[in-house]
Amino acid sequence: MPAVYGLAQIRGIGYTTALAVLRKMGIDPHMRLGYLSDAKIRELDEIVKDITKLNLPNWLYNRRKDYTTGKDMHLIGAELVFYARQDIEREKKIKSWRGVRHALGLKVRGQRTATTGRIGMTVGVSKKKK
Repeated sequence: MPAVYGLAQIRGIGYTTALAVLRKMGIDPHMRLGYLSDAKIRELDEIVKDITKLNLPNWLYNRRKDYTTGKDMHLIGAELVFYARQDIEREKKIKSWRGVRHALGLKVRGQRTATTGRIGMTVGVSKKKK
């Protein structure tokens, strides 16, 4: 598997971020991961744990202007899930529109709900018995 796709398998790192990290480190993105030396893999591991060390553009991070700290961060793995859940709970607690929609299990981002997003038993037309 090419290195760029291998990195993109990590939750929180997409193709574009993986490409940027590999190019910044000077690794060919299409080189297979198995051909990298152990030192390069260790270095890659350290960088992935804290991508902000590479001084990539801020728009590439997945959490800009964190709610509590105000810093630009890039989260991976379980941290990403934890922060997303924490944000949803905060929205519910302050009873914002998004929070209410989350609490009710409805669409949050303005999608139409007349025909899609139905959950539960199907409701349809039943035939009359003869």
